[in-house]
Amino acid sequence: MKWEVVIGLETHAQLSADSKMFSGASTAFGGAPNTQASAVDIALPGVLPVANRGAVERALRFGLAVSGNINRRSIFARKNYFYPDLPKGYQISQYEIPIVAGGTVAIQLDGIDKLIRLTRAHLEEDAGKSLHEDFHGMTGIDLNRAGTPLLEIVSEPDMRSPAEAVAYAKTLHALVRWIDICDGNMQEGSFRCDANVSVRPAGEKKLGTRCEIKNLNSFRFLERAIEYEVRRQIDILEDGGAIVQETRLYDPQRDETRSMRSKEDAQDYRYFPDPDLLPLEVTDTWIQQVRQELPELPWAKRQRFAADYGLTPYDTALLTANRETAAYFETTVALLPKHAKLAANWIIGELSARLNKESLDISHSHISAPALAELLQRVADGTISGKIAKDVFEVMWADGGSADQIIKERGLEQISDTGAIEELVDAVLAANPNQVAEFRSGKEKAFNFLVGQVMKQTKGKASPAQVNEVLRRKLQG
Repeated sequence: MKWEVVIGLETHAQLSADSKMFSGASTAFGGAPNTQASAVDIALPGVLPVANRGAVERALRFGLAVSGNINRRSIFARKNYFYPDLPKGYQISQYEIPIVAGGTVAIQLDGIDKLIRLTRAHLEEDAGKSLHEDFHGMTGIDLNRAGTPLLEIVSEPDMRSPAEAVAYAKTLHALVRWIDICDGNMQEGSFRCDANVSVRPAGEKKLGTRCEIKNLNSFRFLERAIEYEVRRQIDILEDGGAIVQETRLYDPQRDETRSMRSKEDAQDYRYFPDPDLLPLEVTDTWIQQVRQELPELPWAKRQRFAADYGLTPYDTALLTANRETAAYFETTVALLPKHAKLAANWIIGELSARLNKESLDISHSHISAPALAELLQRVADGTISGKIAKDVFEVMWADGGSADQIIKERGLEQISDTGAIEELVDAVLAANPNQVAEFRSGKEKAFNFLVGQVMKQTKGKASPAQVNEVLRRKLQG
């Protein structure tokens, strides 16, 4: 039997506000345990929560970016459950009326575009953290995270493979960083996903019983957890069993999911409007102000790069992977307006390879955008060849200095004098009569050999285009 995989993701993005969702306590990462939990965060008697305007504004920014519907009036609710790291005995969240309803996220996988629908995005506060590793036979509780502002982004079950789920998660991760509402630091828990996974016979319309895999904080773990869970469910169904709706955890050491608890439904949480918080009201004026402050979004920038510079979808996708890369490209191409493709190739190729090798992001590149533009200008005007440019790039990366300075000090200017190149070509042809005869008998590889010999004589400094033109003219003359 052929099976269809159905996946929906619930993503928690920690909003980049300096204070918590309902208190003025700090959200800074790494504080000593239980030093950043205020009386409001732990619900001491007599305290009252106040919604964080900055967190609300970040939610609006997201809703506009995904073309969602901003609810002018939304409600905070109490989600009741009992767990040691939840000091109030409830979590303040949104249920019936979230701040954002609907919206879409466009993903690309293997050159194919797909729209993933969003159900909602709602504001809520985070719980604390249970610590098991440092205590023998006991569990420690750190409430520093309690009350941290989150935006929970819930997708429709539109994904059909682990790869699609990862593509969606990566696109969402890039978007929340692009619009500056979340730092996206997965190691610190700023961006984490829960995956709802089910399978059904191919062609079946009814959804299968789903299991939720909690707190996946890397794209690799997300993909592997879903892959394992899909295999597990198919094996159970093919053996005649039934899937139990439950919450599961992924164990990366064993590369498997395991049962955590039976999956609760909404009624189990006894949601009701929080009596200490007024409805959240958002005005059209505020929404318009946020809209005007949004940066150009990645898909709009991709379209503009394609239209203005003639770049391929592959190029534009990589150049808009994050705002920093897009800004680096735009600064470079502003200084090289006629050579956008050359700039794109170097940023995607040579520069990205070096950044990846040294685990750096582009904002920490050893070579600035203006410095790269100067180097590429020397390639474009024929001062140096592309091969020599790579050598200059290495020197610039390691030692600094400008391209012009390095080219001059090391005598790397390209030989472009036609007379000099003709003399070199004549000498190479005279020294290699066998290869000349092979070319004239139809063996094109011999031509490449002869080009290589000329370049070797000039230590790579001859203009490859001129060498090719002169050599072919003399061979065919």
